[in-house]
Amino acid sequence: MNTSIVNDVVAALDILTLEYINAGLFKIIGNTPDWVNQFCHKKLTSGMNISITQERFCFLKNFLIDAEEFWMNNSEKKLSSGLWTEIDTNGQEYQFEAYAIFVNHKKVLLIELLEETYQDKQYIIQKGREYQLIYHQLLKDNQKKDVLLHCIMHDIAGQLSAINGCLSLLEYENLTPKGKEYLEVGMQQCLKQEMLIKDILDIFSTEITSLENSHIDIQETPNVLTSIKEVIEFLKPTFSLKNIQLELDNEIDKTINWTVSGEKSRLDRVISNLVENAYRYSVQDSIVTISLQLDGDYILVNVDDRGSGVPPEMVKNLFQKFSQGKDKSGRAGLGLYFCKITLERWGGSIGYLPRPEGGSRFWFRLPRRG
Repeated sequence: MNTSIVNDVVAALDILTLEYINAGLFKIIGNTPDWVNQFCHKKLTSGMNISITQERFCFLKNFLIDAEEFWMNNSEKKLSSGLWTEIDTNGQEYQFEAYAIFVNHKKVLLIELLEETYQDKQYIIQKGREYQLIYHQLLKDNQKKDVLLHCIMHDIAGQLSAINGCLSLLEYENLTPKGKEYLEVGMQQCLKQEMLIKDILDIFSTEITSLENSHIDIQETPNVLTSIKEVIEFLKPTFSLKNIQLELDNEIDKTINWTVSGEKSRLDRVISNLVENAYRYSVQDSIVTISLQLDGDYILVNVDDRGSGVPPEMVKNLFQKFSQGKDKSGRAGLGLYFCKITLERWGGSIGYLPRPEGGSRFWFRLPRRG
């Protein structure tokens, strides 16, 4: 194939071929594509010298810095500028891509006009973004479903624990033989339900993901003292199984407005999680105390137990997903994790402190409202 035909083919492909002479100065090789004259005030022909810095291709001034270094290395590969957009003398947009190559000891710059290629690339990019958004939305929806499932399972487990506590107390009552038979059936069914909940949590535990990207709209101002009283009333039968006293600190000022940022059902769950955690690690015939105090613009809640405390090596992971206590008590290790995520989304915080006299203190703070 002779040179003339090659030049015609290259021009037909909307590619301008330039030979590098020196900084910013190039020689036109072969025929010029039709689009070239849309960017120049004079007609360009083969063999003519053209200064890139004086023409309309402003983007190339930056690319030429890399191209000159590329040519100095005599590379056999090609260097691409990537896509860019230029506006011609009539205000119409064009998309281009430039290539620096080294051919027969000559430094060559190719400038290609992209039309269908550009549209195809833009279409692929757009579709990729759309699919990425769909993927992230599906991922977020699955996360919400998983979180909801664990919340439901956790709430059911707490109520089942209270039911089981009441049934255990019935063993000390003067029941008829038939009543004892019914009691045994009830306790067996509770045990089966506990195992079922554990199995469900185990199945989904590998799928639970963070709540940090979810949005929580705070429109309520629950009273934390009221929530604490309700949790105490609900869990007292369970605590009586181990003869553990669950009490409210006597020094709490009942006249203070104890409303906080948050949502009541979630706040109840946070308090229940911490109190149930204290129950599991408390020794028999001990006391669990919940105290409440003002802390600047915050309200501080403390849950103190007289148990064995948390081993130092476990403290740093207490509030992580699937973190469990030293006895692996059958829970999924999500209670403290949900407390942390929920409180932080409300502008609060949570933590752990060992009690000097023995046992643990789990605390959380929430901004005051009202």
